[in-house]
Amino acid sequence: MARVYTKIGDVFSAKIDDNHKKYFQLVALDTTQLNSDVIRAFEKVYPISAEPELSEIVNEKVDFYSHCATKLGIKMGLWEKIGNTTQTGDVSNILFRGTNDYGSKVGEEPITVSNEWYVWRINDKHFTNIGKLEGENRKAYIGMVINPLGIIELLKGNKYPVNYPDFE
Repeated sequence: MARVYTKIGDVFSAKIDDNHKKYFQLVALDTTQLNSDVIRAFEKVYPISAEPELSEIVNEKVDFYSHCATKLGIKMGLWEKIGNTTQTGDVSNILFRGTNDYGSKVGEEPITVSNEWYVWRINDKHFTNIGKLEGENRKAYIGMVINPLGIIELLKGNKYPVNYPDFE
């Protein structure tokens, strides 16, 4: 397989079932979270045969932001790069959240509600521990790096990861 290159502004098409697809765009690289790709996924669902203009796609309502490995998703055949545009939106105010309560030790029940949250913005120098998620912090996106199959689940509207703690 040829080497895969991605860059900020790339737009990707992902099939979510036999008849529909959704789009997302690589908008940043986050040095705070493993120097991973940050994508914005768009809400609108398109027929599989649709070929909208890039400008139409990137002006759609954003469904979610996530960290992921866009190159790996291409290699796995889960999405394809369809173009690039400089219209990436304002990434300075995207807020992510994380908790150390994710994952359980062998024999322990997973924690379903966490009160030990931290938040950050793209390329912050550090995470800010906040404890309970309140106010604007409740709008923060899960900040873990999601594998490509998980991104497809999110595009389908499913919770991923399914056992990630909630905040209430």
